[in-house]
Amino acid sequence: MEEIKNEVQNENVSEVKEEIKKAKPIDTSKKKEESKIEKARKKQVKKKKKYQKLRKNRVGLTLIICVFIAILSDGLITAFASMLVSYIVDSKFTEEYKAISYMSKMYEASSDDGIFDLLNKEGRTYYIADTHGNVIYKNGENTMGESSGKVTLPNINSDADSRNGLNQDIKIYVDRTTENFVSIDQNGKINIEIFEIVKLMNNLKDNNTISINYNESSVELPVWIAIDVRNGTQIFYGKANLKIYFSDALYIFIFFAAGIGLVSIIVIALLINLISSVINQKRINTVFYTDPVTGGNNWMWFATKGGILLKAKKKFNYAVMDVVLVKYRNYCICHSVTEGEELLIKVDKILRDFTKKKPEVHSHYASANFALMLKYNTKEELETRVKELLEKLEKIDGQHRLTFHIGVYPMEVLRDANGKILKRKDIDIDREYNNACTARDTLADCDDSGIAFYDEKLVSEQRWVEEVMNRFKKAIANEEFVVYYQPKYDPKTDKLRGAEALIRWNCPDDEIGFKNPGEFIPILERNGAIPDIDHYMIEHVARDQKAWLDAGYECVPISVNVSRAHFIENDLAYQIKECVDKIGTPHNLIEIEVTESAFFDDKKVMIDTILKLKEYGFMVSMDDFGSGYSSLNSLKDMPLDVLKLDAEFFRGEVSGGRGEIVVSEAIKLAKNLNMVTVAEGVEEREQVEFLAKQGCDMIQGYVYDKPMPADNYMLKMERDPEAARKEEEQKEAENDDLSSEEEKINEDSTERAEN
Repeated sequence: MEEIKNEVQNENVSEVKEEIKKAKPIDTSKKKEESKIEKARKKQVKKKKKYQKLRKNRVGLTLIICVFIAILSDGLITAFASMLVSYIVDSKFTEEYKAISYMSKMYEASSDDGIFDLLNKEGRTYYIADTHGNVIYKNGENTMGESSGKVTLPNINSDADSRNGLNQDIKIYVDRTTENFVSIDQNGKINIEIFEIVKLMNNLKDNNTISINYNESSVELPVWIAIDVRNGTQIFYGKANLKIYFSDALYIFIFFAAGIGLVSIIVIALLINLISSVINQKRINTVFYTDPVTGGNNWMWFATKGGILLKAKKKFNYAVMDVVLVKYRNYCICHSVTEGEELLIKVDKILRDFTKKKPEVHSHYASANFALMLKYNTKEELETRVKELLEKLEKIDGQHRLTFHIGVYPMEVLRDANGKILKRKDIDIDREYNNACTARDTLADCDDSGIAFYDEKLVSEQRWVEEVMNRFKKAIANEEFVVYYQPKYDPKTDKLRGAEALIRWNCPDDEIGFKNPGEFIPILERNGAIPDIDHYMIEHVARDQKAWLDAGYECVPISVNVSRAHFIENDLAYQIKECVDKIGTPHNLIEIEVTESAFFDDKKVMIDTILKLKEYGFMVSMDDFGSGYSSLNSLKDMPLDVLKLDAEFFRGEVSGGRGEIVVSEAIKLAKNLNMVTVAEGVEEREQVEFLAKQGCDMIQGYVYDKPMPADNYMLKMERDPEAARKEEEQKEAENDDLSSEEEKINEDSTERAEN
């Protein structure tokens, strides 16, 4: 029967495994590790981008934009002013050209000398010369200069003008009196220096040496237009006066000045805004990177500056440190929060003075924690500097004894196989600081000052924590956790009266193997996974008790420890009842153990849960009574059934001293409260005799038995003879059936062989 039962259980477990595999494939540890690294890398990249956005100073870009706007605006204004001047000059030149062209046509059309009288009536200065320069006729003074050029005006090249023969290039000469104001460029444009004209207008009345016609409203700038006549044998030179009105020049000057002024105002406004932005950015950075308590650097500054420093100083060893003022809250309670913050300011000042001479950084992290990054050459030098810092910190207040814990995470220079220095990649200040905090956590149980370095031991411990948490769910599903039982005996009769269920981990992986609870239970407690173990243990103990009961064994109550974290659930008692009822185990065979420390949590929830458990028929015991913070109020208020005396009571001599009095009085107190007493951790026979004499109900310890597997514990229980006899008969019947089956198979084989 037992073999059949085991086969069925194994088949069920196999089915569960297959369902789990189908539902969610289990990744290899390597893929999980790569996934974690990739997630951490992406997180760090996002964080760096945020810091870079904050630290980016766009002054250069804004300045370039300002210069670009100024140059572009000035260029546009100048171009527009130039176009305006060209338009005015071209329009006036066109009018003058048409007049002179008309005179040249009159001369060309007439062969009579009387034409000159007619031309003179036009009131223009002109002269006619042959191709050799010989003057044929002139009217007025010839002031034509040597500078010349060809001009083509767009408005002359219209269809109407083309029919009049005005589509040819026009050759003009600059007048000697206006050579400083008028010029002709290579593109056929007449250029007038408008600013020189403005100056000329202001000084013209006082300067009699300049022969330029002017009045109060305008000035005439002469140029000479040359037109071929008489089939190119003669040239008609006419003096064209470009009449520039003062208002035109003034409008152009005002427009140009206004444009430049407007651009200047815009650029100045942008520069003011730029300077204001820079100042505000610095203020924001100061606020963002300043700690509100110490007034020094905060964690954001440390994370940013530290990352830059580690990348830039790849040739140096650095150590990231976590410095903590021990019992800071107690100091604030005894004095005040204000005095506590003043103390933190003093700590910050010491750290600032300690790091200001070298490329090192520090900051206030939170509460009484400070982050520090020190440069060092050798580990001995680092240890000396850290001790020196610790001594300075301890002397910060002469009236109080202050202690500090320092965690140190060394980061040595990275080198390849050839000894070449490598860049530090994937720098994560949060991770490095967390490693320093992990080292510092090893000092948590000590109130004295101390220094802890992050070493290989801590690395292996962290890996083991990750290993436990990664494998935990799978171990639950595969039932890798094994229940061991340690019997409890009556010290007077040495008869089995109960047992305690204890857990072991029997991992099929050879790298892990068999583990005691102290190696994984604390990890599960810290990471909130212990309630799963509680359910696992209750279910397996109930299952074993039901199987033994059905097999005719005289079962005794077995205690199962329920963690204090589980008692925050209001329906815990109902969960336990449902688990046990599902298997069909009597409630009186399950005892729920609660550690003494759990009674200092939510008292009301605890009492309600205990009352519910007792209402359902479960026994409830207090485990580890006397282990540290024993409270008689707990015994007074909690309706407990069993009191377990902690093993520390029996580490030394019990009889004949103070220990004897404490133990005996504790047993008497429990008896008066109608509680069953259990002494655990008993290893000496003399202790058994003493406890029996004092009326202790049960003893659990190596003096009787060590924790053992279920099969071994089953042999310790008494069994109903009738049930044993029936099981023996059933086995014999099964053996007879198997023998008959084998005989029939043999007969069939023989018969087939004969045939």
